[in-house]
Amino acid sequence: MSPFVRSRRATPMMPKSVKSLPPTGLGRAVMRPAALALAAILAGSLLAGPALAAPDKAAIFGIELNDPGVVGGRKARPDEARRLALVTEELRKALTAGNAVEVVDVAPQAAEIAKQAPLFKCEGCAATIAKTLGADLAVNGFVEKGSNQIFNLYVLISDAASGKVVRAGQVVIRADTDDTWAHAMRWVVKNRLLAEPLPNRS
Repeated sequence: MSPFVRSRRATPMMPKSVKSLPPTGLGRAVMRPAALALAAILAGSLLAGPALAAPDKAAIFGIELNDPGVVGGRKARPDEARRLALVTEELRKALTAGNAVEVVDVAPQAAEIAKQAPLFKCEGCAATIAKTLGADLAVNGFVEKGSNQIFNLYVLISDAASGKVVRAGQVVIRADTDDTWAHAMRWVVKNRLLAEPLPNRS
């Protein structure tokens, strides 16, 4: 071999795996339209999450007064009626705040409610009226008068179809003021009625 002739370098063999790659700029895989649509559907379902069950419809009746010291009971005085209306409103707000129930208007059955009152003594008539109104649940309760400064608050939630009590709560009110009555109702709802999800709720 002439000393002036340069030897040729052997061309390195390219691995097959490298040879099979597409040219630079075409390395990204092109997804077909169907695959893109499927990916979009899957992404949407993951973001949306599972569907929540609709809240049960509830007929919430006015809280009533029970005075054991009067034979046959008595009607609430104006100041007592105002406070009973206050705790009834607290009950509605507390039950609907967390979307626990959907309130059904009880006004269409006002005459029947007045006829059957007090509802806490009528052996399941609250559930019957609630069913007539198209509700799933009946919510009613009463304040039992003790001394001038001590009362007991009771609230029941019943299945409108069967009349079975599904949740109940009771608390002692130790001062006769708007704040203590309202606080007592909020406490019963949070710690007794809604301490766990209501039946038929996911």
